[in-house]
Amino acid sequence: MIKKASFLVFIALLGAIPPAGAESDKELQEKALKARELGHHGGMDHAAHADEETRGKFRGVFYGYLPCQEDNCDGLKMTLSLNDKDRYLLVIQPAKPQNRESFEKGKYQWDEKNGIVLLTPNKEAPPRRLAIKDESTLIYLASDGKPLPGDQDRYRLERSDKAGNREMHIH
Repeated sequence: MIKKASFLVFIALLGAIPPAGAESDKELQEKALKARELGHHGGMDHAAHADEETRGKFRGVFYGYLPCQEDNCDGLKMTLSLNDKDRYLLVIQPAKPQNRESFEKGKYQWDEKNGIVLLTPNKEAPPRRLAIKDESTLIYLASDGKPLPGDQDRYRLERSDKAGNREMHIH
């Protein structure tokens, strides 16, 4: 009986304690990055390099699963990394029995005015074009820059940080 009464008192006291205002992992990470940046840059705020951020706001990793035109292929898994200095890495993996990944590196141009991202490979290969739906969504286009047949959402590449993953700001 005493154990039961002690347990009930403990539960009542526990319920009276206000919940802790714990910060999320993302909030803690952002605070740590901001503190590190202020320490490394002598307290400089980001307004001093806004143009640099505007140029780099389209960097990121874009993912998509596109239709495949080959026999015995269910689709193409594409990962496009737009890096600093206008460099890209494109990884394509067909969903078929002998699925070998192919890698392509090169330079990209983000032309927001005309709504196109142009990928120019390092090796002798034709350039690739993607339509800019918004800063987090690209639509893969035919080699001539025209839309591919069918529903355009089937050719969509989504930026990873806009799809709910952690966002980081790193210089």
